[in-house]
This record gives sequence, C-alpha cells and structure tokens, in this order.
Amino acid sequence: MTPPSTGGSESSMTLDEKPHETGIGARSSDTRIDRKEDPAPYTAVPPHSTLERIPSQRSETIANEIPDPANVVDADLEKAGIQQAAPRPVPGGINPADFPDGGLEAWLVVAGGWCGLFCTFGLINCIGVFQEYYVHGPLASYNNSTVSWITSCQAWFMNFFGLVFGRVFDSCGPRWMLIIGTATYVFGLMMTSLGSQYYQFFLAQSVLAALGSSAVFSACMASVVSWFFRRRAAAFGIMVSGSSMGGVILPIMMDKMIARNGFPWAMRAIAFLFLGLLGIACLTVKARLPPKPKPLVVRDYFSGFREPAFVWTIIGSFFFYLGMFLPFNYIILQAQKQGMNPNLVPYLLPIINAVSILGRIAPGIAADRLGRYNVMIFITGLSAIITLALWIPGANSSAAIIVYSVLFGFSSGGFVSLGSPLIAQISDIRQIGVRTGTAFAVQSFGALTGSPIAGAIVTAQHGDFLGLQLFCGFAMLGSVFAFYIARWVQAGFSIKKI
Repeated sequence: MTPPSTGGSESSMTLDEKPHETGIGARSSDTRIDRKEDPAPYTAVPPHSTLERIPSQRSETIANEIPDPANVVDADLEKAGIQQAAPRPVPGGINPADFPDGGLEAWLVVAGGWCGLFCTFGLINCIGVFQEYYVHGPLASYNNSTVSWITSCQAWFMNFFGLVFGRVFDSCGPRWMLIIGTATYVFGLMMTSLGSQYYQFFLAQSVLAALGSSAVFSACMASVVSWFFRRRAAAFGIMVSGSSMGGVILPIMMDKMIARNGFPWAMRAIAFLFLGLLGIACLTVKARLPPKPKPLVVRDYFSGFREPAFVWTIIGSFFFYLGMFLPFNYIILQAQKQGMNPNLVPYLLPIINAVSILGRIAPGIAADRLGRYNVMIFITGLSAIITLALWIPGANSSAAIIVYSVLFGFSSGGFVSLGSPLIAQISDIRQIGVRTGTAFAVQSFGALTGSPIAGAIVTAQHGDFLGLQLFCGFAMLGSVFAFYIARWVQAGFSIKKI
C-alpha cells in the first residue's frame, strides 16, 4: 500500500529536502517511475525552504555524476530484468556542507575575481570621464544624449551577454571564457585608442571591448558562487570591491594621462594594465563544480520567470540599474555647470568609488547575518532617499555634491555586491550560470536606456539637471518596492532573516 502523502510530492521538494539515495538499486520496489512524474531538470527552491536542513556526509563533490531527472528507459529495463543499472553516487555540490566557504583555492578565486572586476566593472565606473572627454573633445558636435549611447551600450553589452556566457560557463567552465575574453577586451581598448569618429568609438568600446569584458565578468561572478554558501555575500563584497578600486584609480589615471599624453596613450596604458591583471584572473579563477555540457534548452532561460521571487528580484535590479549609472555619468558635468572648483571635479568619481569599497564589503558581511534581501532593501532605499533629499536640494552646493558622492558611493556599492547573491539564494547552484545570465540580461536594459533618457531630459530642459535627478531618484525608489515584494513572496511580513 502506498504511504499517505506528507504534504507534497517528491518532485516538488528541494534537492536538500529529499532523502539521499545510494543508487537506483536502493529504491523501493513499489516506487513507480513514470514520464509524467519526471521532475523539472532544475527544481526551484520554494519560498519557505532552506538549504540548511540536512548536513552533507560527503567529503567531496562530483558534479558530473549528479544524476539528471529519473532515466525512465533505464529504470523500466531494470525492473523488467533486462538491464542492471549501475548505482549512482549521492548528489553533491548543493548542500551547505559541500561548500568550502574558505581555504586557499576559494580565496584565490576571490582574488582573481577582484582583478577581473577591477578591469571590467571598474572601467564602467569611469564612464563619466569618457562622457566628459567625448562631449568636450572629438564628439563635441553631438549632444549629451547621443554621446551617452557609447557608454550606456558598453554597460548593456557587458551585462546582456551574460545570458550567453552564463550558458557557456555551465557547459564549459570559466577557463577559455577568461582567456578569449581577455584577448578580445584588450584588443577592443587598443582599437578605442585609435578612434576619432563616433562610429569608431562605438564599435571598439561599446561592442568589441564590451563583449570581451562580459566574458571575463561573467566567468568571475559565476565562479565565486560555487565556493561559498554561508559567507557568499561577504566573498562577493570583497571581490566586487575590485571594481570600486578600479573606479578610484582609473579616473585619476585617465584624467592625468589625457592631459599629459593624450587620450590614445591613456587608453593604451590602461589596456596594458588590464592585460597583466587579467592574466592573474586567468590563472586563479576556476569553478569548484566541473562543467557538465548540456543541450541548449530555451526554456531553461525562462524557467525562473515562473517564480515570483525571481521575477521581482530582477525587476528590482532593472529599476536600480536604470538610475545607478546617472551619477557616475553626469555628476562631473553637473558639478562643472554648478561652478565647482575645477581642481575638485576630477576627484568626484574617485570619491564615489573609494567609499564604494567599504559599501561593497560591509553590506555583504551584514547581509550574511541579517538577511540579504533585508540589507538590499535598506541599501536601495538609502540610495533613493539621498538622491531625492540631498542631490536635488544641494545641486548648487559643492559641499552637498561631495557629501552626496560619499553616501551614494556606499549605497551603490552595496547593491553591486548583493545582486548576484540574491539570485544564487533562490536558484539551483547547478544552473547558476543561466540564472545569473538571465538576470543580468534583463537588468542590462536599465543600464542601456537610463543614461540616454537622462541625457534627453537634460537637453529638453536646456541643460538643467533637475529632471535627471528626479528620474534617478524615482527609478531607485521603484527598485525598493520591487525588492520588498520579492522578500514578501518568500517570507510574508515576517522580520526573520531572509
């Protein structure tokens, strides 16, 4: 007689809620395996489940031997006495106890990822320098909105193609992604140094260099996930602080070198610097779980959209991306219009990024203790409040602009460090490349459209930045509500850690 149901079918349970088996032969003879009952390849984590219920007894993980959904043909042959199926090992790599959460290899991956983020997202943090140079230099005949398409498309390509490189990561691992991505990225920056017309800057910087940086960025972000569980947000915070350090060093380096040696040699110097740092990333960044090639299944990219928590999380990220790059892109131009001391203006972006180092580490550590969604809601709320209540009223005060740069650097840094851990928290670790790639692809449209929309607003208001600041603040406010709904669908109104 079949035992009574305990409240849910086995296919609806998370992988850590299912009892471990030692092989197909260990299943009860009464177990029925039917095609209609075959579970989805990557079981979504229900809202109230946790991965900390059953400690793992395995000392190692063999990702390639994790069984796929029940093999109906083999099972039927075995039951008919025609074929004896070989026992399969216990699924590993998905239980908290399987994650090293430290050790030399894990921290070397973080160090290599730090170098990768310094070179990729670190340059994105310098878009204000490019905007200022292009507007007052070779592209002076174009308006702000048109010029901003170069930098916004660069951010879009880097994020959107995570959709492709996430799949490549799941199937092939990070090694060749890093090697080919590094070569493409450096070549694109060298071609940017030779540009003199709009289409040349666009193709070299926004397309070619961005594609290479996307491969490097995706490999680094997806690799760290498999090494950390309980300290995942802290590890991510340390790694992405590399982009903040890049945002401190690169704007000053570019500003000084453009004035002294010209834009072409400034870009070549950056390309050689990136070649050395990305070489370190190629040697140290690796995935803990060996790659497992799978056939392309388009529905894998859309499976997360059946989960409310996933949908609202990427909506929140989209709205924050819509506003996040506006201070990076326009605060230099806004400060110049306000009449700030020319000797202070070049240091606004380094100030934002210097404080962002603390903003990327401290919220990550707090999130592991207080709940990642809880801290994300606080961080995005702080960004919206200071934009609406400080940047707008203090737009004509140099002191207020500097204070805003400090606070925004902290809050925006926290968002960057927590975005991927939120996706990982509600995803199957074996599908992390596809899931993070899908999330980055959606939010990339925020990066793509935010700056051109803001530039069009400034042009329509004849150079006034009030409309841009309001757009920025309310976009961030929208992200607060989206992240709150994502948290609510998982835990309701409970104040527990999540």
